Amino acid sequence: MKPKTLVIGNHSLDWGQRTILMGIINITPDSFSGDGLVSAGDFVSRALEQAGRFLAEGADILDIGGESTRPGAQVVQEDEEKRRVEPVIRAIASRFPEILISIDTYKAAVAESALDAGAQIINDVWGLRADPQMAALAAKRGAPVILMHNRSKPNDAQVEARLGGRYIGVEYADLLADVQRELMESVLLARNAGIADEKIILDPGIGFGKTVQQNLELLNRLDEICELGFPVLLGTSRKSFIGYTLDLPADQRAAGTAATVAIGIARGANIVRVHDVAQMTQVARMADAIVRKTIHR
Repeated sequence: MKPKTLVIGNHSLDWGQRTILMGIINITPDSFSGDGLVSAGDFVSRALEQAGRFLAEGADILDIGGESTRPGAQVVQEDEEKRRVEPVIRAIASRFPEILISIDTYKAAVAESALDAGAQIINDVWGLRADPQMAALAAKRGAPVILMHNRSKPNDAQVEARLGGRYIGVEYADLLADVQRELMESVLLARNAGIADEKIILDPGIGFGKTVQQNLELLNRLDEICELGFPVLLGTSRKSFIGYTLDLPADQRAAGTAATVAIGIARGANIVRVHDVAQMTQVARMADAIVRKTIHR
């Protein structure tokens, strides 16, 4: 049975009461969505400005990342990733203690420095598989973990200048069964390291090693991921499967994202990870009123 509440310090996330909004802050020069802050001069000040705006617009969590995960992105070395995220996390944690911060990284050393700087959650796009030290770190620090499903392989990616990268020719014996099984393999890694079930959140990995049609099917059947018994995070914001479906570039995908958020909430998503916080807060509140009978005032 899914845990009803996650307590993180002075914060409490009550699953099922309302949708939790996670705002994306990219401390990168090459984000697929065009919102990376590293190339924007004083990126710490810009990140603080964005954090304040997201907080005012309804974000519950800020997800800070220093390495792009788009197909074809350059790998960022640990020291450079730390240089990007540490000062931003430290500044946001000091200025806005009322908001939770997650670190978007698959590297244990980066996660540790982020936790030291004030982050409270680890968002691992490789579900504890990339760095053998990550699970032990999360257990030691008592940090909740977001475990994402990921079958990304550079050779399966096709990149188009206008619409971005997408995966082609990716085969699953049974899409939902395979994603469920591989997510539970990540859960086993967490459990074996001593991470309690109530500190585990699952992410089906929309866009990571899945074709456009597979992403659409996975989103429509998200309730089958929820059946695994853990809170579920949905990250569809501005992603290329929306662009290829609607034939629109990343900066014109807010309406398509809204549709995916509404469907995701209807299928049971607990957290939605988004770029356009103000718009998606409205979508989530309306969906909550319909699905969860929760009225936000």
